[in-house]
Amino acid sequence: MGIFERFLSIWVALAIAAGVGLGLVVPGLFEAVSRLELASVNLVVAVLIWLMIYPMMLKVEPSCLKDVGKRPAGLALTLVINWLIKPFTMAALGVLFFQHVFAGLVPVEDAQQYIAGMILLGVAPCTAMVFVWSHLTGGDANYTLVQVSVNDIILVFAFAPIAGLLLGITDLHVPWETLLASVVIFVVLPLSAGVLTHRRLRKAGGAPAIEQLSNKLKPTSIVGLLLTVVLLFGFQADTIIEQPGRVVLIAIPLLIQSYGMFALAYGLARVLKLPFTVAAPAAMISTSNFFELAVAVAISLFGLASGAALATVVGVLIEVPVMLSLVAFANRTRGWFPAASSTSPTPT
Repeated sequence: MGIFERFLSIWVALAIAAGVGLGLVVPGLFEAVSRLELASVNLVVAVLIWLMIYPMMLKVEPSCLKDVGKRPAGLALTLVINWLIKPFTMAALGVLFFQHVFAGLVPVEDAQQYIAGMILLGVAPCTAMVFVWSHLTGGDANYTLVQVSVNDIILVFAFAPIAGLLLGITDLHVPWETLLASVVIFVVLPLSAGVLTHRRLRKAGGAPAIEQLSNKLKPTSIVGLLLTVVLLFGFQADTIIEQPGRVVLIAIPLLIQSYGMFALAYGLARVLKLPFTVAAPAAMISTSNFFELAVAVAISLFGLASGAALATVVGVLIEVPVMLSLVAFANRTRGWFPAASSTSPTPT
């Protein structure tokens, strides 16, 4: 495990502090960046998202699909939670808290924006950082790869329809053209580029060549993540400083969602008697969010300074400490699960 993964919380915290500080000191810089748009997509954010996502997409292996039938229970658990439960519980929590529990504490217009941001987080299951969480729990790397690959493929087709459906519960207009364009820009294109590169490298040098390029590009992914955090917190600096209570209000349902989804997935994995090396990554991918995609789409749909973007930024804020706490819990409860079998699906 590299120094980035080991001290992930520290780097993200420093990036958050830098973003807020710069947003207060040089707001004109962030205003200039916000104007760099093409078809409602911020170009700077698009570049940074690509820097983050492309190295991770190199690991996606469509041929893993043929191995799904070998141990379907863990994958089925992940898919049911990610696509049939998680988006809807997130929307329900958003409505519950911002239309009822917190009614009167937040203006109605802002509340609708926060719900929209939460929905976008709920519809975007983790695909990139799950490799880190799986590694920290000693998960089955091949099976994690299968889960990520299948979820990425489903994401291409399911994100826009589910997001559009759930955003309809708010009073916000859903620009379908921008939503579909965001899916193409931030999912289809980097996934396609990653798969094509993967195939070329496998023909030329096999798995070692893929791993070598992935390791070389890891710094770009790190830089992309940290710069995105700086940028996002810079755009929201005034709100965070002037109204820190808003951040707390958004964080409450997000924390309930995160720990609730983990408890559900981990509990069902135990009922299904999955081996720990499958159960832990399955619970992690069911809990974590593809916040890079959620942030990018929120910005494209509602703008850099919108409440929806702020909600996704709060998702970034809680993501790392929440997931690290769950990694620690999973490692302490390893004995709840049977030992892994000797066979596991291996990508070819």
